[in-house]
Amino acid sequence: MSNPSAQSLTHLDQAGQAQMVDVSAKAQTVRQAIAEGIVRMQPSTFEAIQSGNAPKGDVLATARLAGIMAAKQTANLIPLCHPLPLHKVEVTIESNAALPGYRIQAEVKIKAETGVEMEALTAVSIAALTLYDMAKALEKSIQIEAIRLVSKSGGKSGDYVATGQQSP
Repeated sequence: MSNPSAQSLTHLDQAGQAQMVDVSAKAQTVRQAIAEGIVRMQPSTFEAIQSGNAPKGDVLATARLAGIMAAKQTANLIPLCHPLPLHKVEVTIESNAALPGYRIQAEVKIKAETGVEMEALTAVSIAALTLYDMAKALEKSIQIEAIRLVSKSGGKSGDYVATGQQSP
Protein backbone atom coordinates (compact mmCIF):
# COMPACT_ATOMS: atom_id res chain seq x y z
CA MET A 1 0.00 0.00 0.00
CA SER A 2 1.39 3.38 -1.00
CA ASN A 3 1.61 6.26 1.42
CA PRO A 4 0.92 9.50 -0.52
CA SER A 5 2.62 11.76 2.01
CA ALA A 6 5.75 9.58 2.00
CA GLN A 7 6.37 10.24 -1.71
CA SER A 8 7.73 13.70 -0.98
CA LEU A 9 10.07 12.50 1.77
CA THR A 10 13.53 11.69 0.43
CA HIS A 11 14.31 8.87 2.86
CA LEU A 12 11.10 6.93 2.19
CA ASP A 13 10.18 4.97 -0.92
CA GLN A 14 6.69 4.92 -2.44
CA ALA A 15 5.68 2.17 -0.01
CA GLY A 16 6.80 4.23 2.99
CA GLN A 17 9.90 2.10 3.62
CA ALA A 18 13.18 3.68 4.69
CA GLN A 19 15.76 4.03 1.93
CA MET A 20 19.11 5.66 1.34
CA VAL A 21 18.76 8.63 -0.99
CA ASP A 22 20.33 8.15 -4.43
CA VAL A 23 22.81 11.02 -4.82
CA SER A 24 24.55 9.64 -7.92
CA ALA A 25 23.01 12.27 -10.23
CA LYS A 26 24.15 15.18 -8.04
CA ALA A 27 27.24 17.19 -8.89
CA GLN A 28 30.28 16.90 -6.69
CA THR A 29 30.80 20.22 -4.95
CA VAL A 30 32.86 21.37 -2.01
CA ARG A 31 30.74 21.07 1.11
CA GLN A 32 31.59 22.13 4.62
CA ALA A 33 29.79 21.96 7.95
CA ILE A 34 30.63 23.36 11.37
CA ALA A 35 28.92 22.15 14.54
CA GLU A 36 29.46 23.01 18.18
CA GLY A 37 28.44 22.04 21.68
CA ILE A 38 29.18 22.90 25.30
CA VAL A 39 30.34 20.70 28.17
CA ARG A 40 29.72 22.33 31.55
CA MET A 41 31.17 21.15 34.88
CA GLN A 42 32.11 22.14 38.41
CA PRO A 43 35.12 24.47 38.82
CA SER A 44 37.13 21.72 40.56
CA THR A 45 36.62 19.34 37.62
CA PHE A 46 37.54 22.06 35.14
CA GLU A 47 40.71 22.83 37.09
CA ALA A 48 41.72 19.16 37.26
CA ILE A 49 41.34 18.80 33.49
CA GLN A 50 43.17 22.05 32.82
CA SER A 51 46.08 21.06 35.06
CA GLY A 52 46.31 17.54 33.59
CA ASN A 53 45.25 15.83 36.82
CA ALA A 54 42.32 13.76 35.55
CA PRO A 55 42.58 10.09 36.60
CA LYS A 56 42.17 8.74 33.04
CA GLY A 57 44.87 10.90 31.47
CA ASP A 58 44.74 13.62 28.79
CA VAL A 59 41.02 14.33 28.63
CA LEU A 60 41.10 16.93 25.86
CA ALA A 61 43.44 15.08 23.49
CA THR A 62 41.41 11.91 23.86
CA ALA A 63 38.11 13.75 23.28
CA ARG A 64 39.54 15.51 20.21
CA LEU A 65 40.73 12.22 18.70
CA ALA A 66 37.40 10.54 19.48
CA GLY A 67 35.55 13.32 17.67
CA ILE A 68 37.69 12.91 14.56
CA MET A 69 37.25 9.15 14.60
CA ALA A 70 33.48 9.52 15.10
CA ALA A 71 33.07 11.79 12.08
CA LYS A 72 34.66 9.06 9.97
CA GLN A 73 32.20 6.48 11.37
CA THR A 74 28.97 8.47 10.98
CA ALA A 75 27.50 6.18 8.30
CA ASN A 76 27.91 3.25 10.71
CA LEU A 77 26.09 5.11 13.49
CA ILE A 78 23.27 7.05 11.79
CA PRO A 79 20.91 5.00 9.61
CA LEU A 80 20.78 6.00 5.92
CA CYS A 81 23.81 8.31 6.04
CA HIS A 82 26.16 7.87 3.11
CA PRO A 83 29.68 6.62 3.84
CA LEU A 84 31.90 9.52 2.81
CA PRO A 85 35.63 9.91 2.14
CA LEU A 86 36.10 13.00 4.29
CA HIS A 87 38.80 15.45 3.27
CA LYS A 88 39.01 17.41 6.51
CA VAL A 89 37.90 16.81 10.06
CA GLU A 90 39.08 19.31 12.66
CA VAL A 91 37.89 19.20 16.25
CA THR A 92 38.79 22.05 18.57
CA ILE A 93 38.11 22.17 22.29
CA GLU A 94 38.24 25.62 23.84
CA SER A 95 38.39 26.10 27.59
CA ASN A 96 36.02 28.62 29.15
CA ALA A 97 36.47 29.33 32.86
CA ALA A 98 33.22 31.33 32.88
CA LEU A 99 31.15 28.18 32.21
CA PRO A 100 33.24 26.51 33.67
CA GLY A 101 33.83 23.99 30.92
CA TYR A 102 34.56 23.64 27.24
CA ARG A 103 33.17 24.60 23.86
CA ILE A 104 33.71 21.86 21.31
CA GLN A 105 33.65 22.71 17.62
CA ALA A 106 34.01 20.40 14.63
CA GLU A 107 34.62 21.40 11.04
CA VAL A 108 34.17 18.80 8.32
CA LYS A 109 34.88 19.30 4.63
CA ILE A 110 34.51 17.20 1.50
CA LYS A 111 34.08 17.38 -2.26
CA ALA A 112 31.09 15.14 -2.84
CA GLU A 113 27.46 14.76 -3.84
CA THR A 114 26.09 15.11 -0.32
CA GLY A 115 26.70 17.25 2.74
CA VAL A 116 28.62 16.63 5.95
CA GLU A 117 26.33 18.14 8.60
CA MET A 118 25.79 14.78 10.32
CA GLU A 119 29.53 14.13 10.41
CA ALA A 120 30.19 17.48 12.12
CA LEU A 121 27.37 16.92 14.62
CA THR A 122 28.56 13.38 15.32
CA ALA A 123 32.12 14.60 15.90
CA VAL A 124 30.94 17.16 18.48
CA SER A 125 28.62 14.67 20.18
CA ILE A 126 31.23 11.95 20.56
CA ALA A 127 33.95 14.40 21.62
CA ALA A 128 31.58 15.67 24.34
CA LEU A 129 30.68 12.13 25.45
CA THR A 130 34.36 11.20 25.56
CA LEU A 131 35.16 14.26 27.64
CA TYR A 132 32.41 13.14 30.04
CA ASP A 133 33.77 9.58 30.12
CA MET A 134 37.33 10.74 30.77
CA ALA A 135 36.21 13.05 33.61
CA LYS A 136 33.32 11.14 35.20
CA ALA A 137 35.57 9.88 38.00
CA LEU A 138 35.88 13.52 39.05
CA GLU A 139 32.22 14.47 38.58
CA LYS A 140 29.08 12.62 37.49
CA SER A 141 27.00 15.78 36.99
CA ILE A 142 28.90 17.10 33.95
CA GLN A 143 26.39 18.51 31.45
CA ILE A 144 26.51 18.26 27.67
CA GLU A 145 24.53 21.13 26.16
CA ALA A 146 23.51 23.00 23.04
CA ILE A 147 24.88 20.74 20.31
CA ARG A 148 23.94 22.42 17.05
CA LEU A 149 24.85 23.04 13.45
CA VAL A 150 26.58 26.42 13.23
CA SER A 151 26.95 26.59 9.46
CA LYS A 152 27.02 24.61 6.28
CA SER A 153 27.95 25.47 2.73
CA GLY A 154 27.64 23.81 -0.65
CA GLY A 155 24.95 21.72 -2.22
CA LYS A 156 21.55 22.39 -3.73
CA SER A 157 20.00 23.71 -0.51
CA GLY A 158 22.64 26.45 -0.32
CA ASP A 159 24.41 27.95 2.62
CA TYR A 160 23.14 28.04 6.21
CA VAL A 161 24.36 30.06 9.17
CA ALA A 162 22.73 29.65 12.59
CA THR A 163 21.13 32.75 14.00
CA GLY A 164 21.40 33.81 17.61
CA GLN A 165 24.28 33.43 19.94
CA GLN A 166 24.94 30.22 21.81
CA SER A 167 25.26 30.58 25.57
CA PRO A 168 28.85 31.11 26.88
